[in-house]
Amino acid sequence: MVLLPVSANTRVWIPDPEDVWRPAELTRDYKEGDRSLQLRLEDDTIREYPIDAQSKQLPFLRNPDILVGENDLTALSYLHEPAVLHNLKVRFLESNHIYTYCGIVLVAINPYEQLPIYGQDVIYAYSGQNMGDMDPHIFAVAEEAYKQMARDEKNQSIIVSGESGAGKTVSAKYAMRYFATVGGSASDTNIEEKVLASSPIMEAIGNAKTTRNDNSSRFGKYIQIGFDKRYHIIGANMRTYLLEKSRVVFQADDERNYHIFYQLCAAASLPELKELALTCAEDFFYTSQGGDTSIEGVDDAEDFEKTRQAFTLLGVRESHQISIFKIIASILHLGNVEIQAERQDDSCSVSPQDEHLSAFCRLLGVEHSQMEHWLCHRKLVTTAETYVKTMSLQQVVNARNALAKHIYAQLFGWIVEQVNKALHTALKQHSFIGVLDIYGFETFEVNSFEQFCINYANEKLQQQFNSHVFKLEQEEYMKEQIPWTLIDFYDNQPCIDLIEAKLGILDLLDEECKVPKGTDQNWAQKLYDRHGGCQHFQKPRMSNTAFIVAHFADKVEYLSDGFLEKNRDTDEEQQINILKASKCPLVADLFHDDKDSVPAPSTSAKGSKINVRSSRPLLKASNKEHKKTVGHQFRTSLQLLMETLNATTPHYVRCIKPNDEKLPFHFDPKRAVQQLRACGVLETIRISAAGYPSRWTYHDFFNRYRMLIKKRELASGDKKAICRSVLESLIKDPDKFQFGRTKIFFRAGQVAYLEKLRADKFRAATITIQKTVRGWLQRVKYRRLKGATLTLQRYCRGHLARRLAEHLRRTRAAVVFQKQYRMRRARLAYRKVRRAAIVIQACTRGMFVRRIYRQVLREHKATVIQKHVRGWAARRHFLRLRGAAIVIQCAFRRLKAKQELKALKIEARSAEHLKRLNVGMENKVVQLQRKIDDQNKEFKTLSEQLSAAASAHAMEVTKLRKELAHYQQSPGGDVGLRLQEEVESLRTELQRAHSERKILEDAHSRENDELRKRVADLEQENALLKDEKEQLNHQILSQSKDDLARGSAQENLLMKRELEEERSRYQNLVKEYSRLEQRYDNLRDEMTIIKARRAGGPAAPPAFPPGLGQLQPRAASDTRGSGICVVSVSRTFLGGITEESWAGCHAPGRGLSRLWDLPEISGQTPGHKRNPSNQSSLESDSNYPSISTSEVGDTEDALQQVEEIGLEKAALDMTVFLKLQKRVRELEQERRKLQAQLERREQQDGRKVQVEPPKNDIDLDQDTDLAYNTLKRQELESENKKLKNDLNELRKAVADQATQNNAAPGSGSPDGYGLLLNQLRLANEELEVRKEEVLILRTQIVSADQRRLAGKSAEPNINARTSWPNSEKHVDQEDAIEAYHGVCQTNSKTEDWGYLNEDGELGLAYQGLKQVARLLEAQLQAQSRAHEEEVECLKAQVEALKEEMDRQQQTFSQTLLLSPEAQVEFGVQQEMSRLTNENLDLKELVEKLEKNEKKLKKQLKIHMKRVQDLEAAQTLAQNGKRHQELSRQVAVQRKEKDFQGMLEYHREDEALLVRNLVTAAQTLAQNGKRHQELSRQVAVQRKEKDFQGMLEYHREDEALLVRNLVTELKPQALAGTVPCLPAYILYMCIRHADYVNDDLKVHSLLTSTINGIKKVLKKHSDDFEMTSFWLSNTCRLLHCLKQYSGDEGFMTQNTAKQNEHCLKNFDLTEYRQVLSDLSIQIYQQLIKIAEGVLQPMIVSAMLENESIQGLSGVKPTGYRKRSSSMADGDHSYCLEAVIRQMNSFHTVMCDQGLDPEIILQVFKQLFYMITAVTLNNLLLRKDVCSWSTGMQLRYNISQLEEWLRGRNLHQSGAVQTMEPLIQAAQLLQLKKKTPEDAEAICSLSTSLSTQQIVKILNLYTPLNEFEERVTVGFIRTIQAQLQDRNDPQQLLLDYKHMFPVLFPFNPSALTMDSIHIPACLNLEFLTEV
Repeated sequence: MVLLPVSANTRVWIPDPEDVWRPAELTRDYKEGDRSLQLRLEDDTIREYPIDAQSKQLPFLRNPDILVGENDLTALSYLHEPAVLHNLKVRFLESNHIYTYCGIVLVAINPYEQLPIYGQDVIYAYSGQNMGDMDPHIFAVAEEAYKQMARDEKNQSIIVSGESGAGKTVSAKYAMRYFATVGGSASDTNIEEKVLASSPIMEAIGNAKTTRNDNSSRFGKYIQIGFDKRYHIIGANMRTYLLEKSRVVFQADDERNYHIFYQLCAAASLPELKELALTCAEDFFYTSQGGDTSIEGVDDAEDFEKTRQAFTLLGVRESHQISIFKIIASILHLGNVEIQAERQDDSCSVSPQDEHLSAFCRLLGVEHSQMEHWLCHRKLVTTAETYVKTMSLQQVVNARNALAKHIYAQLFGWIVEQVNKALHTALKQHSFIGVLDIYGFETFEVNSFEQFCINYANEKLQQQFNSHVFKLEQEEYMKEQIPWTLIDFYDNQPCIDLIEAKLGILDLLDEECKVPKGTDQNWAQKLYDRHGGCQHFQKPRMSNTAFIVAHFADKVEYLSDGFLEKNRDTDEEQQINILKASKCPLVADLFHDDKDSVPAPSTSAKGSKINVRSSRPLLKASNKEHKKTVGHQFRTSLQLLMETLNATTPHYVRCIKPNDEKLPFHFDPKRAVQQLRACGVLETIRISAAGYPSRWTYHDFFNRYRMLIKKRELASGDKKAICRSVLESLIKDPDKFQFGRTKIFFRAGQVAYLEKLRADKFRAATITIQKTVRGWLQRVKYRRLKGATLTLQRYCRGHLARRLAEHLRRTRAAVVFQKQYRMRRARLAYRKVRRAAIVIQACTRGMFVRRIYRQVLREHKATVIQKHVRGWAARRHFLRLRGAAIVIQCAFRRLKAKQELKALKIEARSAEHLKRLNVGMENKVVQLQRKIDDQNKEFKTLSEQLSAAASAHAMEVTKLRKELAHYQQSPGGDVGLRLQEEVESLRTELQRAHSERKILEDAHSRENDELRKRVADLEQENALLKDEKEQLNHQILSQSKDDLARGSAQENLLMKRELEEERSRYQNLVKEYSRLEQRYDNLRDEMTIIKARRAGGPAAPPAFPPGLGQLQPRAASDTRGSGICVVSVSRTFLGGITEESWAGCHAPGRGLSRLWDLPEISGQTPGHKRNPSNQSSLESDSNYPSISTSEVGDTEDALQQVEEIGLEKAALDMTVFLKLQKRVRELEQERRKLQAQLERREQQDGRKVQVEPPKNDIDLDQDTDLAYNTLKRQELESENKKLKNDLNELRKAVADQATQNNAAPGSGSPDGYGLLLNQLRLANEELEVRKEEVLILRTQIVSADQRRLAGKSAEPNINARTSWPNSEKHVDQEDAIEAYHGVCQTNSKTEDWGYLNEDGELGLAYQGLKQVARLLEAQLQAQSRAHEEEVECLKAQVEALKEEMDRQQQTFSQTLLLSPEAQVEFGVQQEMSRLTNENLDLKELVEKLEKNEKKLKKQLKIHMKRVQDLEAAQTLAQNGKRHQELSRQVAVQRKEKDFQGMLEYHREDEALLVRNLVTAAQTLAQNGKRHQELSRQVAVQRKEKDFQGMLEYHREDEALLVRNLVTELKPQALAGTVPCLPAYILYMCIRHADYVNDDLKVHSLLTSTINGIKKVLKKHSDDFEMTSFWLSNTCRLLHCLKQYSGDEGFMTQNTAKQNEHCLKNFDLTEYRQVLSDLSIQIYQQLIKIAEGVLQPMIVSAMLENESIQGLSGVKPTGYRKRSSSMADGDHSYCLEAVIRQMNSFHTVMCDQGLDPEIILQVFKQLFYMITAVTLNNLLLRKDVCSWSTGMQLRYNISQLEEWLRGRNLHQSGAVQTMEPLIQAAQLLQLKKKTPEDAEAICSLSTSLSTQQIVKILNLYTPLNEFEERVTVGFIRTIQAQLQDRNDPQQLLLDYKHMFPVLFPFNPSALTMDSIHIPACLNLEFLTEV
């Protein structure tokens, strides 16, 4: 209370038992010594208020009305309890504001109603704002914590406290939601969603209904949200404190158990929960003790689904979820177990048939008998022995309840641990923000151990809060450099010491728990004895088991009963052991010893890693004496929490419960004051009031109290000096204020005094104004009366004068009447005579005129008849002549057509394609059969080799035995032993080889059987296909004759399906055959490896692969001194390696590397290449062009076209015959070419091969047959593929023909169709003949090559071949290569093998095989590495696809949260962005392909140019001999009639050709350059005379053009030129490229220009001028492409000259679309830049700046100062700055020639953004919702409208976008009292929603005393009248919304030839055309 003298009419607060504080007003002055005050209450009753004689304290003073309802309680002038309570009440009830600042504390009052203030738009509105800029909100506190974390690099904490039902959980949830939205994860882990998903789980298992709250948290939790360096959420962690386990087994009246129990019961009908055996909650004891099991407005089944979804989102598996539900259900069943008492009082039992006990054991997986026994017994362990003792009924119930609590506590801790695992991250944490949801101070009628721990925690938090507040106050004073004294604040350290110090309450409790027979009474007695004299400890008078602790908030009496039991938290060891042995893994894990023995590590101050520390009891059943008590654990966890909080910057949220009835917006002052005292808000007020609570910046103080300053003082420019002088003159006591560095500090009450002076000043000024106005009104009234008197006199005198004048006028009028009547009679007589004369004259004259007219009319008709007759005659003559000409032309054309048709028919008679369609399939079957025979032969060969090897091995063994006997006889016995051992090992190896051989033989026989079966199936399929093809052919002919066959379409479809099925079966068979073939190859490789192993032994017989059977050692002279054993090859390896290739690999000086250069070995065989297994074996891979698939396909396609065309169109389509004819000519030419090549090679062979030894004719025939079969197989494969394609085409033709027959029956001639088909078949037969000739020629070529190579490689000693036993056997290709490798690699080691016999070369082969094995192993490793790299690449692709899918799912989930309209718009935006990205990617790909195409074309042009130069050189050559020689060397074979553009030359003439071409090219280049210079000079002179509006440039100058005109162009360089000049120049370049028909040039220029514009825009992403410049040029280029496109729709406004400038060759519609899209992107970037420039100005200019000086005043803002209220307002913006900026935008866009329609759309968008930002701030700021702000706002809007009209932009729709802001300004100024005012507001505010109107009315705040607040009743009236509106629920406007832009067509009036290019552009390389 204050000790200030008060006078009458002073408003004060007095205590009241009902309302706590009651307002009153003094009726008389208070004088020193008065014992009472006379007060008038609000109901006008008079009351005497006594004053204490000792303290003489007066009542608390009330604040001025303008300070009531402030956002910050510290802004109040008088800081005391009644002022705080009244301010909160006014804000809560009248304005519906639930948040209020109190210094650093946010006070949140629970409204018990859902408010629309937590949407995404509100989150984005608070994001990035300073804490004082917006109204108080939980989001503002969260933003402040987030900002300080990023700015100060320090961890933050938000401490949310309050009693049950105050809204702590909801506040913490909204804070986490804010962090999840603002600091969303940077990756796709969705960690923010997981953080939010933890809330439903924790609420389900930790929240319950109490008498005070329907969703009360029965535990404390501290959630740490981790952030990375970019401040994105990367993880979270949760710590829990003191779970209320007793609620599991007991609930008070009208309370419930934890929500999860009721959710499970509500969802018991689900199929997956049937095994839980649950029913409704009323059937279970643990859920029905509180009475009603339901909560109004809560659906437990729906909440259960949310809980399960949260579990799933956090990664808890479905099996674990079911286990959790089983454990929870088992607790319910345990509570229903019936315990029966026995006759004795100390024993009881449980029925074995108890269904609930059975369900309990079944769900937990424990033994029924053991649990039944140990529920009623307990084990006593002594030193000597162990006893099993029965328990009484009460003991059994207690043990059962303890077991239920323990199971739930363990499950709770496990779930918390799983949640932390789901929220944990492996990334490094940079910082964190902690959210503490802790229970507030609690006091009940009966307070137990839980309340004691809760109040103990609040004592610790209050101590930390007090020290932090004091620290902030001290820092503020030191920062402002003002003297300060130590503020005495309440320190609750003595109370904390009472609880936690040595021998404190907790220590004595733990000590009593250790005593064997300790009781609660003994512990209470120890407390009395120990702390009886402590000031914070008291003993109740009427109880010996209770004690009182004086906490900081209130005194609380605790009942000691149950303290020891709850502190011990003991359980029966045997019951826990049973649970440990559970079959359920989760149950066993919950009660494992290791789980409970893990210590909780401490958390560092930096928070680099979040560690989990649960506050639940740590159980150790086997070692009870070392178990920590609950109190000790809680004290430890609380100490860890305090360390964490002290290492962070705390932010406080105090939740207040307004009433206990949970009524919405109902305020109970008693309960509110009690909580304000308990949560420390009043302590904050007291600390602030002890110093200087009111603080003003010099700028704000000057603006607010400027009227108190004298005029002469205002002349000074220093505002600090002015404020100092004013305060010193107004407040005489210097201790009442202090001048800081940036602020002025006031004591409590001084601001109210200044407000009183200000109000008095205003009141005096008002009186003066009223006096002046009233005098003026009286003077106006007198002047009005005087003027009225003079007017009456004037009117009376005028009336008399008018009456005299009337008499005189009547007299004169009579005379005039007489005169006029006489005159009229005379005039009538005259007119009658005159009229008769005129009639006679008219009739006469008309008669003569009609005669003349008839004569003229007859002459005119005669002329018309003559004209038409003569015209008819002339037309008739013309038509006769034209008809004759047409007849002649038709006859001539018919004659020519018949001649051409006859020629084509003759050419088409040689086609026989259809007759030989089945040849390919039959040959394929024959080929497969032949291949099987070859494999069987190969198998036999291998078997013979194995037998030969076995016999040789036996001989070698015999030989070795003989040598062994010889050695045994000799002295060398050791050597004999060693050889004997070797023989044994070789024998063992031989046996193993025999067994392997047998296995391989069996496998080979099985494979052969399978292959034969497959071949039979293939032959059957082939026969079926042939039959079906013949049937189809007959059906085609029959359908061409039968016009009535309409039902064949359906049959054809069925046949097509069957064919598809047969084709699929056939392909599967082919695939299976390929697989078996590959398996056979693998087995063959294994056989090779076995042979190699067998060959490696010393006793192995000499055996070479058959392919090397003809290898002969050459003479020493042939090695030419190389020292290498050279061999020759006389035959191929399986037909794959030719002798020519083999002979080339062992040339002198070359080793094995030459062998691997063979095309047959490296996979590049010209004649044959094996297909992969996953490809069809029917594809032909031949490199010979004559039988390529594409060329064969051309002929067959032509034939198929003829068959499909039908009867009517076959005679007309001659292109088919021409194509066949061309194909025959190509085959004939190819045959001649091959013949010439064969002759040339024979001549070369004749020159090179001097002596050709004779070769066996059988071998030559075999080689020839093999080559022919290879080529034939390739041809048959191709034919087989084409056969299948033809079959499909034939079936398609059948269907088409049937359709045509049904559509037009009776049309066509079957005979004509058959004739055409026969001609096509004849042509095809001729084609096949040519193919056969080509095959024969190729066979001859191959045979000639084989003979030549055989002659080279033959050895003189032919008889030596007989020395090899296996020389005639077949050999595998790999074996031959390995053998040769060994020979080549081991030549230098021949001296080491001298001891071998005549078969010694076997060792060489074995050594080569070992080397090849190593090489193959290296190749295998390389293939493995390549495979691994490919797998990694595929994995990366899979990961990319997963990321894309996750991003799409996230986008989809976000879309679901939007409204349907927003979903559609969002979907369209996403689709547009996706299509744009795909379009850009495709464009880039096209650009790359086009670049390659250009490169190839450029090379082609270079070669063509060289050829042309060569021809020119030949023409210019004068020497005929040189010309003939060059012609002979080049050997040009050009046909005069059919030249195909090819030149042929010999290989040896290549150097001469190149040399001559280079010489000719240089000569022509010099001549061409001179000619080009001359022509360019002439062209320049001609272009200067006649410029056609085109610009020419060379292709190499394109990059320079784009660089000078786009990328490096500055808009300032084109000042004063034609607007959009670059667009015109680009179009003129495009037009020239179109003129020369260069599509590549057009494409390249447009693509380069678009890419250049994008690059410029990306580089200047924040430059408005550059963006506007390119928007105007892009639009102009788009308009030019439309205007000159040749489309009549765009040429309506063109002149004749402009029409000449249209494009002639290209349609650039696609590029117009690309430019349109680019224009949209540039427009959006332009808007973004303009919004970024204007947005910081809007709030300051529209709402804060005083456009009308002196109209608005600044109210005190308290602790939270606005960021814009800076010193002197240097950084604030005014409306003129905004207008100047928009002027700059408008000038830039106009100067650069931007279309006026686009400029209108730009300013419409900008004005919408101004409206949205201003209105959003108005809706979220209480300090700007006033009448003066409305006036300022209307003035600012009028200025903007005037600016729009001045710039002729009023038609843009910008004014309509400001309509909501205009109505909001009017709403602030309208009268708000009567129902008529409400109706006027409703009719006026049509653009504002109901929610926005009510929000503005609630925020309305008077700035002066003469203004009035809006009453609650008036707001209710507004809501009632607007309830029928269907307004959107969104409170704020979306300031990011962008209107769709339109680019209307705006043609240019300029012509291209009138545009001048300035020299500053550096475009001299452009040539005008």
